[in-house]
Amino acid sequence: MNPDIKAFFHQASFTLTYVVSCPQTRECVIIDPALDFDPVACEISSKFSDELIQYISDNKLTLTYILETHAHADHISSASYLKSKLGGEIGISDNIKRTQSTFKVIFNMAKQLNEGTQHFDHLLQEGDSLSVGKLAINILETPGHTPDSITFVIGEHAFIGDTLFMPDSGSARCDFPGGDARLLYSSIQKLYALGDDTRLYMCHDYQPQGRALAYQCTVAEQKQQNIQVREGIAEHEYVKIREQRDATLTNPKLIFPSLQCNIQAGKLPMPEDNGQVYFKLPVKVA
Repeated sequence: MNPDIKAFFHQASFTLTYVVSCPQTRECVIIDPALDFDPVACEISSKFSDELIQYISDNKLTLTYILETHAHADHISSASYLKSKLGGEIGISDNIKRTQSTFKVIFNMAKQLNEGTQHFDHLLQEGDSLSVGKLAINILETPGHTPDSITFVIGEHAFIGDTLFMPDSGSARCDFPGGDARLLYSSIQKLYALGDDTRLYMCHDYQPQGRALAYQCTVAEQKQQNIQVREGIAEHEYVKIREQRDATLTNPKLIFPSLQCNIQAGKLPMPEDNGQVYFKLPVKVA
């Protein structure tokens, strides 16, 4: 059975969020949802996520899962917000534990992430499967961009997070903690092995040269056209291309607030004794 797929574009972070539903049972899953955050005004709002809620209501869908392809560094997840409004269970890679271990030190978040605290309902590994109505969601581990990156495969549709972008944009960066260009190359080969007709759904589209929004293509199109990792590019060639590109990149502008939330399923940091929520900014002192 083919799923119904609705894409929503979060322009502020160039993020694609997907509502994927079973046409028979009307159950659905949300993949990679985003909250709105204005870093200048220091304001969070739910306008974008409320559009998802409205779509689900208008189409009489029932939310079963909220799934993350990884702990994003460029936008704050709205997973916990959506769960509070619609129910559903939150899933992410089991390797989120590695990401949490890294960033709880950076942000001094041991209290929020103490052992035994469960922010996610499902910690997923390769070979796991989730059911949404008559649809099966199969889990494929695709690390390299981050250690906790996974792909959700639904029939001939694969939601690949940041592993690849559209062919004219290449692939994800690998210079975050736990990133590895060789691992990413291997993960991309996994995606290519899904079959030429498999449709790949991107988590971001940065619209190079101002082109129109594009967020899906076939495996065959990636293999033929990807500017960094088309078919025939050897691992050592790709690693050189990727590492040279990464050396020119700056941090995403929302990396610090995003990760403080996203390693705990989009929950905001704990309020301090005055009731105010704060984001931490680690400062290097020369």
